[in-house]
Amino acid sequence: MKHLLTILLLICSNAFMTVAWYGHLKFKDMKWAESWGLLAIILISWGIAFFEYCFQVPANRIGFRGTGGPFSLVELKVLQEVITLVVFVVFSTLFFKTETFRLNHLIGFLFLILAVYFIFKK
Repeated sequence: MKHLLTILLLICSNAFMTVAWYGHLKFKDMKWAESWGLLAIILISWGIAFFEYCFQVPANRIGFRGTGGPFSLVELKVLQEVITLVVFVVFSTLFFKTETFRLNHLIGFLFLILAVYFIFKK
């Protein structure tokens, strides 16, 4: 159960993180935000990132072996990185229509999956 809960919390966390880091790049297409300055964009991104931490911190505490979870620190980090990339690909494909997912991206992600395999190999 802790495995699944950790992964779900990491997915939620990364969804907020991706929106905080890259979502503001679409603000130029929105009438209500086209005149906002950089400081306003930073504050909005910080506000969104707050929710990222509301999921990330519990995910790490629940998932970390040192606090009773199933994962080592290295395993948690690798999981987080792979989830980040998957969430980013979905986000960029849905919201940035000019971005394309190419074969070299797929090959790179396959190598990351291999990294996960080797990190979790006992």
